[in-house]
Amino acid sequence: MPVLPHGVLPRELHGDGPHKVIAVHGWLADRSAYAPVLPDLDLGSFQYAVVDLRGYGEARDVDGSYTTAEGAADVLALADRLGWERFSLIGHSMGGSVIQRTLAAAPERVRRIVGVSPAPASGPPLPPEQWELFSAAAHTPQNRRTILDTTTTGGRRPAAWLDRMVRRSLERSDAKAFRAWLDSWAGEDFHDRIDGSPVPALAVVGALDPALSAELQRATWLRWFPRAELVELPSCGHYAMDEAPLDLIRVMEDFLRADAEDVEGAEA
Repeated sequence: MPVLPHGVLPRELHGDGPHKVIAVHGWLADRSAYAPVLPDLDLGSFQYAVVDLRGYGEARDVDGSYTTAEGAADVLALADRLGWERFSLIGHSMGGSVIQRTLAAAPERVRRIVGVSPAPASGPPLPPEQWELFSAAAHTPQNRRTILDTTTTGGRRPAAWLDRMVRRSLERSDAKAFRAWLDSWAGEDFHDRIDGSPVPALAVVGALDPALSAELQRATWLRWFPRAELVELPSCGHYAMDEAPLDLIRVMEDFLRADAEDVEGAEA
């Protein structure tokens, strides 16, 4: 299998603003998961690098260990390549675990983090029947559809959307990598490495998401990060980029902009 050129993840850059942001996708999609929000981002204030993790999108055939630790190292290598000494991080679902790993590896480089329905650094609670559902999803499209539907959006989304999301997931992920990633983001516990971090952290969740709910974030994210905030979006499940893109942008960018206020306050 090919290797990453210079260890740098495939990415696309949007905007030319001074606040640099790296966005990491989740388990069931590549970087195209962020496509619904791209047209309405503030590209004068921010510059976004939207990446593909190993096993996904343009890195679908790239070999690796497919772990959050490796993903964090790849994110930092990309930041180095771009010349970004300090930056903020956005991570959806599994990507939320990757950005927490990145923070653990290089806390001095991270300005703020935003988790969109983020997987906790302790791994989400998956009872045996859910573990079986998730672990078989690598080779069973119906399992991916069930996860998208009843497990993470409360059975509220139209069939055509579910079908499209499953097709994208199958087309843009490697089955071996997909299965290996599960063991890392769902099976590892590294929360002791980020517990007490002073980095401001926002968790955005959907009220219709029974898997990674506001209750779970209060028990994890809000306990570990002293400067944490939690926003719950109504009528939204696990996929805020699709289900509530404008609400997500407003909440996310308002939080990221507050970093400038922190800097001004420190200089006063």
